[in-house]
Amino acid sequence: MKIREITLRHLKMRMKSPFSTSFGTMQNKDFLLLEAKSDSGMIGWGESVAFDTPWYTEETVKTNWHMLEDFIIPAVINKELDHPDQVSTILAAIRKNNMAKSTIEGAVWDLYAKEKDISLAAALGGSKKKIEVGISIGIQNTIDELIRLIDGYIEEGYKRMKVKIKPGWDIDVIREIRRHFPNVPLMVDANSAYSLKDIDLFKSLDEFDLMMIEQPFAANDFIDHAQLQKQISTSICLDESIHSYEDARIAIELQACEIINIKSGRVGGLTEAKRIHNLCEENKIPVWCGGMLEAGIGRAHNIALTSLSNFTMPGDTAGSSHYWEKDIIHPEVVVEGGFIKVPTGSGIGFAPDTEAIKRFTSKEMIFS
Repeated sequence: MKIREITLRHLKMRMKSPFSTSFGTMQNKDFLLLEAKSDSGMIGWGESVAFDTPWYTEETVKTNWHMLEDFIIPAVINKELDHPDQVSTILAAIRKNNMAKSTIEGAVWDLYAKEKDISLAAALGGSKKKIEVGISIGIQNTIDELIRLIDGYIEEGYKRMKVKIKPGWDIDVIREIRRHFPNVPLMVDANSAYSLKDIDLFKSLDEFDLMMIEQPFAANDFIDHAQLQKQISTSICLDESIHSYEDARIAIELQACEIINIKSGRVGGLTEAKRIHNLCEENKIPVWCGGMLEAGIGRAHNIALTSLSNFTMPGDTAGSSHYWEKDIIHPEVVVEGGFIKVPTGSGIGFAPDTEAIKRFTSKEMIFS
């Protein structure tokens, strides 16, 4: 299989509502979409999950475009590929830039599955017919507004509520949620907003029977996370800390967490995501698939990844209509009773909506 042509697009879409975390607030979503065409005429699709500001990682939409145009696409195009795993090997000399790498690697995986006439889930080794999904809720203006949202999502059937926290929006918020919803599966996500000096706050969270506390400290604070995990009963989940198989191995060795969030974009692609999944499974560390406010292509890749056996906790892959008035795939991703069906068609199992893609595209470049 050779990729003979690649089209790189910069899209701009507006989310239905602003999404706020400890990093900041976003409603306009800029992202890259990559279309890879093989010598047989098949097309695979990948989506960059980088934001337009470097708040989650150091990568941005602009740096992704630069890396793809100047280094990554030239390294992959017209290469003979037997399997998508080879993309990681080809790009190994390029340091980091995981989100840029995953953009093209995701397209190659989709293309590979289509060439084999199997689903992307099957190509990855997934076996689930449907995946369980939760919802991620940003920081709201008031606690009452947050309570109303949770009530609505429970009615829609979501299997888990993830609530963003930050200093000043934490213990009182969780206490009020538990007063209204004592039994709902609940977790909090700190997005690295705290440090070990806040240990008493995290000890206080133990009383609320949380599923996990996601990324309380900075990405490189493996030792501090390990110290915290020893002193609280609630499981720590690492997200921003895990950029590779090696990061996951270190976290497990140090007992810095009991759960790991896997995002293929953050770790450089589906190949590395699968390696981390397998390592965690061997060490009895459950994993789940986090979200990056993806449009339909990225959402489809997440669904396929979550079909792997050790994704035992509800992920963040909500339905398209939760985020967008109009997504860029058809059919759109739909949640039914807290589950999403894993597509069985070839590749990602969703057809790109070319008219919508054209409407949202602000820049386009073709490589051959």
